[in-house]
Amino acid sequence: MKAFINRVMNSAKNYTLWDFTMLKLGLIFLGILFGAYFAEFFLANILIVWCIFAICYLGILLRTFGKKNA
Repeated sequence: MKAFINRVMNSAKNYTLWDFTMLKLGLIFLGILFGAYFAEFFLANILIVWCIFAICYLGILLRTFGKKNA
């Protein structure tokens, strides 16, 4: 498994802007598909979804703009 992860990480280092664009678009549309198929589940648990989003977003903000990277 470790060899697989290293191989993926090395491949990602060679991604171009278009590669990342396609990756992000694919993930966005996967999220839309999940939302469409499991709408009732997500609406019933919307508070949990918002909390997970907020935690992830704050983590990225801190990692990007934290003191370590200032």
